[in-house]
Amino acid sequence: VQLVESGGGLVQPGGSLRLSCAASGSIFSIFAMDWHRQAPGKQRELVATITSGGITNYADSVKGRFTISRDNAKNTVYLQMSSLKQEDTAVYYCYADILQYGSSGYQRYWGQGTQVTVSS
Repeated sequence: VQLVESGGGLVQPGGSLRLSCAASGSIFSIFAMDWHRQAPGKQRELVATITSGGITNYADSVKGRFTISRDNAKNTVYLQMSSLKQEDTAVYYCYADILQYGSSGYQRYWGQGTQVTVSS
């Protein structure tokens, strides 16, 4: 199983970016899919999460600015980021709870990360 993120880059304050994360491999089911981020010198933090049923939750720092969504048919999760601030600068990581074919339980998988830099 692999998680591959895309969509990061450099954006000016107030701008927008859309991140994508596609899961591939022998996947039977995906429960939660999250976005986390880690800024230099800081701990990794949860940004947003979405369940297979579409229930979402957000960190207070991004509420009203970021929107998480997923396409279950494509095993893909998205993060639409708007009104970006310099403090949103970080490496963004995708996370998923995945049940593989023939497996007895869900396992945790992380993507490799994609850099988001908010700067003028």
